[in-house]
Amino acid sequence: MKKNKNILLVEDDPSLADGLTINLEAAGYNIVHIARGTEVMKEFANGIFDLVLMDIMLPEKDGITLCKEIRATGSTTPVLFISARSETEERIEAILSGGDDFIAKPFDVDELKVRIHGIFRRIAWLNSDNTSPNEFNFDKCHVNFAQYLARGPKGEFKLTQKECLVLKYLIEREGKVVSRDQLLDAVWGYDVYPSNRTIDNIILKLRKIFEPDQKHPKYFETIRGVGYKFSVN
Repeated sequence: MKKNKNILLVEDDPSLADGLTINLEAAGYNIVHIARGTEVMKEFANGIFDLVLMDIMLPEKDGITLCKEIRATGSTTPVLFISARSETEERIEAILSGGDDFIAKPFDVDELKVRIHGIFRRIAWLNSDNTSPNEFNFDKCHVNFAQYLARGPKGEFKLTQKECLVLKYLIEREGKVVSRDQLLDAVWGYDVYPSNRTIDNIILKLRKIFEPDQKHPKYFETIRGVGYKFSVN
């Protein structure tokens, strides 16, 4: 029997936290709620969570700082940010800190559940070898999608889930031009995208890892006005 997913909810508004707990538990998730940023790493270390649902504006320590600390442990547990601020810069900062998604307050609980389901669905795709193997080699580079690891000319790097998803999507379409909108739809899967700049920043990270010369990319080619193409030839 498949176990229910465990979600760590980090939210200092008691009314919102109670409402989310009731709705998410009714949807079949196990919820552990904490209200203070300083409690996150201790709770995270003591539990096994499938997702962290975290406010950005928290007492004593903000969510973006906490996400960076979670990623510094080597954890790939997805982080879905919730925030009263919805500016593009904050969305980009949240994703670049290692976050997997962002939803602005006030939000519809049904939309939140769709976002959560989408995260778990994309993790299943990322870890599936039905379309492409969990490991991929090209030239002297190597990717392990199951372990979120990449090796290039400058050594080994830990990838975020979103970086893995973008990379896998491009690899599965080797030699084909992929638009930014296609990548955003595949990796985020909803209409309100974080920003095209988010994709551009992820491509820059992948070039930093894999390209011998970032100024003259060999594998991740920019197709001006359209998107990107991954090719090993």
